[in-house]
Order: sequence, then C-alpha cells, then structure tokens
Amino acid sequence: MAEDSNYFWVALSLVKGIGATRMRALLDYFGDAQTAWQAPPAELEKAGLPAKLIETLCQVRNSDLPDKTWLAIQNRGIKILTWESAEYPLRLMEIEQPPPVLYLRGELSNEDQWAVGIVGTRRATAYGRQAAEDLAAGLAQNGITIVSGLARGVDAIAHQASLRAGGRTLAVLGCGVDQIYPPEHHRLAEQIISQGALLSDYPPGTAPEAANFPPRNRIISGLSLAIIVVEASEKSGALITAAFAAEQGRAVFALPGSIYAPQSKGTNRLIQEGAHLTLGVNDVLEILHLTRHDQQRAARTVLPADAVEAQLYSLLGREPLHVDEICNHAGLPIEQVSATLAMMELKGLVRQVGGMHYIAVRDESAEYQV
Repeated sequence: MAEDSNYFWVALSLVKGIGATRMRALLDYFGDAQTAWQAPPAELEKAGLPAKLIETLCQVRNSDLPDKTWLAIQNRGIKILTWESAEYPLRLMEIEQPPPVLYLRGELSNEDQWAVGIVGTRRATAYGRQAAEDLAAGLAQNGITIVSGLARGVDAIAHQASLRAGGRTLAVLGCGVDQIYPPEHHRLAEQIISQGALLSDYPPGTAPEAANFPPRNRIISGLSLAIIVVEASEKSGALITAAFAAEQGRAVFALPGSIYAPQSKGTNRLIQEGAHLTLGVNDVLEILHLTRHDQQRAARTVLPADAVEAQLYSLLGREPLHVDEICNHAGLPIEQVSATLAMMELKGLVRQVGGMHYIAVRDESAEYQV
C-alpha cells in the first residue's frame, strides 16, 4: 500500500457511488481520506453511507484495483490533484461538486486562472474553422489559456491555434489521461502536455465511452472564465458545456451564423436565449474585463502589498459592496479607500461591477497576504 495520502483519495474515488457529495461527507466525518478508506462498515454506516455502497467500498478495498491503479499512475508519470492540493485549480474548486480527484499530465500555471473555453461541433464549416482559429489565437496572444476537449473539429482547431500562437492550452478528457481519444490526436496531446496539460477526473485506463463525455464538460466550463460556442447543432454536446457554464455563473458567448446552417442552429438559439453575441476577440476581452490583462499581470509582479490592500481584500467577496460600505467596515476615509481600490483593480485583485460596487477576484495568482 502506498504511503502517499493521495493513494486513499484515489482509492475512494474508484468506488462507484462516491462522488463529490459523499467524499465531502466522509471527510467531514472521518477527518481524512485514509481514515475513511480504512474505516469498518459500522463506522461507514454512521458516516451516512447506505448499505449497498458500503458493500461496494469493501469489495474495492479487498481487490487489487487500488494498487493496480496507483502503480499505473506512478509508471505513467501522472500527477494527482485533490481538494487538498495547493495546485488544484481554484476556479474549478468554486463550482458545485468539484471533482475530488483530478489526473494530470503536463503542468498547470497561475496564468491558467485566466482561461476561456472554446467548444463546438466536430463537423465545423470553413466559417467555423476560421472563427475558432482566430478566436483561440487572438485570446492566446492576449495571455488567455484556451480550454477545450481534444475532440475533432472545433476543439482540436482551438488547441492547435493556441499552440501556434505560443499560448497555453488545457484539454479535458472523457477518458483516462493515458487514453488519448480520438487516436489521431496523439501528437496534438503531446504538444498540449508541453504547453499546458491534459486533465481528467477519470482514472488511468478508463476507456473513452460515450457516457463519459457530457459530465466532463462541467470541468471545461469550471476551469474557464467563459465559454465560447463556435458552431453547434441543436443537439450538440457543446450546448451541454454552455448549460454548465451558465449554471456555474460563467459568461457564455456564441458565434452567430446562417439561420439555414445546421451547425449554427444551436449557437443562434443560445444568442436568442441571452448568450453574448461575439464577432471577435475584442468582444470577449471587453465583456470579461480582460483588456488590461498584461497590465494586471505586470502590476501583480511589480507593485508590493500593504496592510490597507490586505484589509480591503479581506472585506470583499462575491457579493458586491458599495464603496461607502467598504469605508464603514474598514474605518478608513473615502479618499484612501478609493485610491487603494483603483490600484487593486489594476492588479486584478478586485473588480468594479457598476455603481461603485466592488467584488474580490479570488484566484491563486491573486492570493493576498501581508
């Protein structure tokens, strides 16, 4: 048995029926994954697991599956990220029921907190291909990481355009990260590993079954500030990603197209239902407040922290606060608060959401301490 605590996270995740909700319940009851994994059935029952699930857990615990899976992880150089990992994507952690275990090939970066997902049909038209390429390249040139699913069509085009532009890209798979699908994308996958990462919440060896792909779309949107749907039929999987994005509070963009083109029926409907109509990269950058992205990155590096910025940052959350409320809570004069907030906005630590109301931008690269 492995000494690494990640072993027990992986082992528990191999039990069918233990997802994010039950994993959280086990951790709350037992305190850690190892204690939960080794607990006797009576204690598992007290933790709230039903009898059938306890039986399944015991079967997995008594099998060689955990050790074989762990050996595959070690032999194939796969990295493990859990809720306890410092490298776990903070934006993904914000969604409802984030995956307890992520499998990774490649590297994640703080820069990936600025990510946009690009998805669409596997049968892109010439128009869709050009748009996907222009959007991905333009965003990459502005320092935005491109997230997609390595599928044929729009996904592959977005990954390739980002790589050619010298940008970073993340591919979320509906199979194990050691099972590249479609098989003709092996070379592309290797390029992605060198300039980003392959990710999955499915353990190594998991085959690319059709049922795996819709659930993985929640990870694509969860990693992203926004989702751009380039082309999609009325029953496209890209629309599932857009739906997850909307549920997660992410912005949804759609490329308009001919009302007669099957590939544009889904995107046109998204626009009709309220998605942002996008005509190019600038639309995305402006709506996401990323037009000063390079300045924000430079300010994070150059400008020092101080106690006032730390105090204001600790007061702010996702719910907008008016500058007057911030002054009252902080006990500071309006002039000092306004000047400090302006500097923090340049750093990307806070965002003004209208009417002098501010929210904090919570991501790893903005983690703020003095």
